[in-house]
Parts: sequence; structure tokens; C-alpha cells
Amino acid sequence: MRGVRRLTALAVTALLAAASGCGGTGALVPEPGRCGLRIAFFGPLTGESMNLGRNMHEGALLAVERHNAGNPACTVGLVAVDSQGDPKQAPELAQRVVADPTIVGVVGPAFSGESQAGNPILNQGGVSTITPAATEPRLSDREWSVFHRIMGSDAAQGPAAGSYIRETLRARKVFVIDDASPYGHGLSELVMKELGPLVVQSSSIQLNLVDFHGLAAEVESAAPDVVFFGGYYAQAGQLLRELRDAGVTATFVSGDAVKEDGFVRTAGAAAEGAVLICPCRPPEKDPEFARQYRTRFGHDPGTYSAEAYDAATVFLRGIDAGRTRRPDMERFVDDYSGTGITAEIRFNDDGELVDPSVTVWAYRIHNGQIVADDKPIPRN
Repeated sequence: MRGVRRLTALAVTALLAAASGCGGTGALVPEPGRCGLRIAFFGPLTGESMNLGRNMHEGALLAVERHNAGNPACTVGLVAVDSQGDPKQAPELAQRVVADPTIVGVVGPAFSGESQAGNPILNQGGVSTITPAATEPRLSDREWSVFHRIMGSDAAQGPAAGSYIRETLRARKVFVIDDASPYGHGLSELVMKELGPLVVQSSSIQLNLVDFHGLAAEVESAAPDVVFFGGYYAQAGQLLRELRDAGVTATFVSGDAVKEDGFVRTAGAAAEGAVLICPCRPPEKDPEFARQYRTRFGHDPGTYSAEAYDAATVFLRGIDAGRTRRPDMERFVDDYSGTGITAEIRFNDDGELVDPSVTVWAYRIHNGQIVADDKPIPRN
């Protein structure tokens, strides 16, 4: 199926290349490297979720800089495409990427909503994508031939979170909240499916809601052992503060989009003891990567920094192997097999990592730090 779907994408790519010429649109910076090629990072670099985007952009940038240091005769450029995490902006940004023939691959789109909005255009343009963070499971069901995901989806994260809540936290009453986004709502649905009758109540909130007093009172009345939140870190921090102010003592559990220092800063002391579930391998499991990252950026790798590094590395190895055209790069990524920092990287026909690469980890907030458990969550 991926080979059949690729034919349409290749035809569109050829037309765009003919229309644009070798100079591209000039709308995206910086300039291509000495090989005349570049890859793009597509994700939030401003806005409420900018910290997650920064993590991924830095991971991709480190990969490009390391590549270029070892290949001065064929350096590669990195384009930063700032989506602000907003699906409404994704189609226009995707069109800009497609119209620039120097871009042969995209690290991203970073989030599920912008992936849903931008991937159809990237697919039509034949631009191979490797997302380091978009976890909505159905993204791989859309018959986008260019789609690849370099970490586990919510199909792994949701059941693992539910299992952790039931088996490790021994919860008997769980209140589930989501932000109504494709990511947050989808993850929460999978957690509820895993927990079954342990879920005593659930609620969806607006993505931009900032006053949680009414919801906090509702949660306090339900007296749960655990509150699970499906959403992003900025909202999660404020929600947890108001839950604690309302007297809610339940363990707070959330997913990968909350595993960010911004959550700890916003929640303050209320963050202590919170549990964050993520299909992301702790970067400290590769000490050399963590050391290089700290040397370059002055701080530790963040959530999905290592996954973005691995995604960029796949494209860079494709360029080194002479895959300088989009159709050739797409075939290279489809057939890629190698060991990354985070996983054994090999994609199935749907663009998902081939098992047993996918692992899910639990992280706890301890003394204001996000600390990984010693081992990943056991699979069901």
C-alpha cells in the first residue's frame, strides 16, 4: 500500500520542483548547506508549548551540527518551521515546506493536531516525515505514505498509563480529565478503556481554560485516589495547583506532553509526587548524548530531544547515502534499519516502529526534578 500511495506523491513532487526551480521560494531560512539540501523541524517554537518544541529543535540541531562537523564538504541546513502548536497554521506551513525543493525531509510535525492538518499536504508533496512526538494512534492509519513515527503512540502509552495507575499506584477511584484536543482526548479515552470501572468520573475542558475552580470542586467531591489529565504542560500545572488548593490529595498522573520543566514551574510545590507517563527513553540512558547536549545547549536534554536527534539522523544518513531527491529519501526511510539513541529504528508498512522497540516509562516529580523510574513499565 505504501508503494502504491507513493506514486501520487511523486507526481506532485515533480510538478512542484518544475514550477519552483532550483532556487526554491526563499521564504524559509537559513540557506541550504553546501550540498544544497536541508531538513526541516516542524513544531512549536513560540506559544504555550514552545518548551517541548525547543527540546525537539535542539535535538535535531545537534544531529545536524555533528553531521556537518564530520562532513564539511557536504553540510546540510536545518529549517525551523514554527507552528506554535496550532493546527490551523499547519496547512500553510506545510505548503511552504513542499514548495521548497531543497527540503528533503521533515522532523515532525511535532503534535498530533498539526500532524492531522499538515500531513495530507506533506504527503501530496512527497516530503518524508518522521515525527518525534505526535502520539495519536490513528495518524498511521491515514494512508500517508510519507508518515513515520519514531516512538510509541498512545496505543502503547494509554494502556501503560492505565496499568501503572491500577497496578503500581493501586488506585480504586480515578477521575479522568482531558483538554478536548486530538492528543489529550484520545489519550484519556485509552486510559479509561484500560481502567474500566475504576473510572468514577470524567470531564473534558476547553483547551484555553485557565480557571479550574469549578472543576476542582467537582473532583474534590468525587474523592478519587488518582486524577489523570490528558493535555499539555502549561494547563496541567495550573490545574494541579487549583486541585491542591481545593483540598484534592489524589496522585496526579499525566502523559508525555506534561513531561516538561514548565509543568513543574507552573505547579510549584503542588507538582511534588506527580507521575508522568511517556513513550520516551530517558536521555540519561545514553550518557554521551546527554554530555554532548549539555555542552552545546547548557542544559539537559528534554522530552523528545533524543527522539528528534534520531529522526534527523535518519535523514542525514539518507543524504550521505546519496538520497538527495524526495522520492529516493522516502524509500530510504521506509527501508531504514539502525540503532538510535532511543530505539532500534525500523519502520513497518504503516510507518510505526517495529516491535519490540516501543517502551513506555514512568517519571515522578521528586524534589522539583523529573526523575525516571529504573525500568520501563511492564507490557501487559
